[in-house]
Amino acid sequence: MEIGDKVSVLDDAISGVVTALKGNEVTIITNDGFELDFFKNELIVMDGSLSKRELAQMDVSSIISEKQHKKPGKTKRIKPKERNLPPMEVDLHINQLVPKTRGMDNYEMLTIQLDTAKRQLDFAISKRIQKVVFIHGVGEGVLRTELEYLFNRYDNLKFYDADYQKYGRGATEVYIYQNVK
Repeated sequence: MEIGDKVSVLDDAISGVVTALKGNEVTIITNDGFELDFFKNELIVMDGSLSKRELAQMDVSSIISEKQHKKPGKTKRIKPKERNLPPMEVDLHINQLVPKTRGMDNYEMLTIQLDTAKRQLDFAISKRIQKVVFIHGVGEGVLRTELEYLFNRYDNLKFYDADYQKYGRGATEVYIYQNVK
């Protein structure tokens, strides 16, 4: 390697012309006009003046493996489920549960609605679903009162009014605690 040789840096996309040699240290001026210092083993002559003997002495395989060595990437943090998943919705309007209500009294309809609510709540607990919204409607508040009585029998959940903008006053959201000991 001599002053005036065109060189390229092995580990970077930098090339330039040798301007000074001090022992094992080489100073180059890059194509962008910057003056940088490198060791001789970090540079390769680019103008074809590198002899086969010099190339054979270089450990090319170690240089290539060094370049191909991948650095471990950053691990992506996964947010907890309750922030990502929308809540499970259970519509308890009687016309959604049975094809026709003709001949049914209020007690029978309420029983069907409460059985559906209990079955869906047990399903959500077994499948580790954290949020369930029970849509009960406004009405006279009988179904809502019975649902609150049902929810109070479980010790691993809390319930509160669901999102007013989305459901109005006719829905209750249940949050199920997953790791209760």
